Amino acid sequence: MESPRDILKRHGLHAKYSWGQNFLGDERALQGIADALALRPGEPVVELGPGLGHLTRFLAATGAQVTAVERDRDMISVLEKEAIPGVRVVAGNAATVDFAQAAGVPQVAVVGNLPYHLTSSILFQVLDQRAQVSRAVFTLQKEVVERLAAEPGTRDYGLLSVLLGLHFGIEHLFTLESRLFHPPPKVDSAVVRLTRLASPLAPVVDEERFTRVVKASFAHRRKTLLNSLKSDRTLATPEQYVHALEAAGIDPMRRAETLSPQEFAALERGLGPLTEGA
Repeated sequence: MESPRDILKRHGLHAKYSWGQNFLGDERALQGIADALALRPGEPVVELGPGLGHLTRFLAATGAQVTAVERDRDMISVLEKEAIPGVRVVAGNAATVDFAQAAGVPQVAVVGNLPYHLTSSILFQVLDQRAQVSRAVFTLQKEVVERLAAEPGTRDYGLLSVLLGLHFGIEHLFTLESRLFHPPPKVDSAVVRLTRLASPLAPVVDEERFTRVVKASFAHRRKTLLNSLKSDRTLATPEQYVHALEAAGIDPMRRAETLSPQEFAALERGLGPLTEGA
């Protein structure tokens, strides 16, 4: 396989540092990412930020229907000239695209080597579009993957661990050293797989309120749960928070990183039915 450096040179291009472009050209790693999706022939998959098309080729080799969403016009030009069989190139921003709509189907798998600065935006898109996303495999900064896959009670456990963990199984698959990329980033990367659960780990009254509860809980990690929750007075009064914690059977002196997604769901339910303006 032609290296990213050589393809860029052949097209008279350079990696755009401001776009977070770090191209993965290691065949073993690319095969591992494609294998992690376990694509079936004919299955639709959306690749975010295909760049020079290295992973795209491995995805297409499975017989899947690949929709490659790219916002860099130079990369779109490369992909169109490379003309990878079975791949449709779509101009779009990975941080805002509707995955299923881009592929023209009701449900898709999603994959991509994500720019570090867009990671949170794209993960929240996956969360918002989870009804249409069967699974996702992403290459992210190693520290981010460790946070996503962290268990309650650990230092890395945080907001996205909870929000994604309520709806997806999260697996840290393998690490990719920075030297495997061109140009090499300053940190190592890792590959994570998100597999949508048949049903959430626990019910919530309202997803938006659940997100606000979790955000408020982690707003001040060194404070107790109750004191952190009080930072959002627009969500509930201190008295309502106390009542919700009691209803959920949660000690208000605990800290947010000790609560499981199920306990956060119980806390949200403990706030009771939504009221007008909530």
